[in-house]
Amino acid sequence: MPLYEYQCKSCNNTFELRQKFSDAPASICPTCGGEVQKLISQSGFALKGQGWYGDGYNSGGAKQAVAAACPSGGSCAGCPSAS
Repeated sequence: MPLYEYQCKSCNNTFELRQKFSDAPASICPTCGGEVQKLISQSGFALKGQGWYGDGYNSGGAKQAVAAACPSGGSCAGCPSAS
């Protein structure tokens, strides 16, 4: 479930709520009972492990991946590895 951040318009209390996509947005501050607004916050996205970059899109692995995919070992004129 996503984590949403809210801020109270009355007391400036900032709080987070874990809600389903189908849940209605929060409207009441848990501290003072005032009106709240949803904040736009940074997501917690992180890439871990080798992934696509380590498998052939970095500077060292790209030439090896293209040469391995070419049936003639990279010697045909149409291959990107021929240059």
